[in-house]
Amino acid sequence: MSQSYQPLIGITSGQTSNKAGSIICRVGQAYIQAVQSAGGTPIVIPVGSSPISLDNLLLKIDGLLFTGGGDIDPQRFTGRPHPKVYGISHQRDEMEFTLLAKALDANKPILAICRGFQVLNVALGGSLYTHIQDQRESALKHDWYPKFPRVKLAHSVSLTESSKLHAIFGKGEIWVNSLHHQGVEKVGEGLLATAFAPDGLIEGLEVEGADFAMGVQWHPECLIDDPDMKKLFRAFIAASGG
Repeated sequence: MSQSYQPLIGITSGQTSNKAGSIICRVGQAYIQAVQSAGGTPIVIPVGSSPISLDNLLLKIDGLLFTGGGDIDPQRFTGRPHPKVYGISHQRDEMEFTLLAKALDANKPILAICRGFQVLNVALGGSLYTHIQDQRESALKHDWYPKFPRVKLAHSVSLTESSKLHAIFGKGEIWVNSLHHQGVEKVGEGLLATAFAPDGLIEGLEVEGADFAMGVQWHPECLIDDPDMKKLFRAFIAASGG
């Protein structure tokens, strides 16, 4: 594709309601801006999209961005119940798990962020801590929200030397924000853990054999002025044909 081509990037969304009680399609503007600034054209994918609609969509888009949001239903991975579990949407779960399976089959470039990172893991048979603080010994504080800025660099992340993430960033350590209370417990089949917080929690996953299919637990779209995070989105857009 020519250098002037702007790849079409499907961005998953959630739902909320306005004061009148109407259901609203919701996606953070930061995701849209991150895709645009890296040279892509964003297309928002609404919750409730049918499998046929997703098939048609995959014929047209060049890459997929799975966004953050509420928790996955713990029943999908036999997760331990916890009162901090929030925001479950069975409809969103169904759409995103269906979309991810189709996208992996089609070898579409995938960047999965926070909840999306967890969807990637669970979809391939992995499991999650349903609340890290109570279930992982000697865990760092990972839920730096909502009282702290989303741009707060909470901790470092070490990158496996042979990983795509290491190649993208060009170094073995980066600093990230941290806005999650759940995390990977068991890694899904066919996934490589390639990034780690100082407490050992997995922060990056890559799909073995895929051209570009990876997830990160932090929120790079909120750090789009950071040169490292620009590299991540540019690599995603380049893999999508940009």
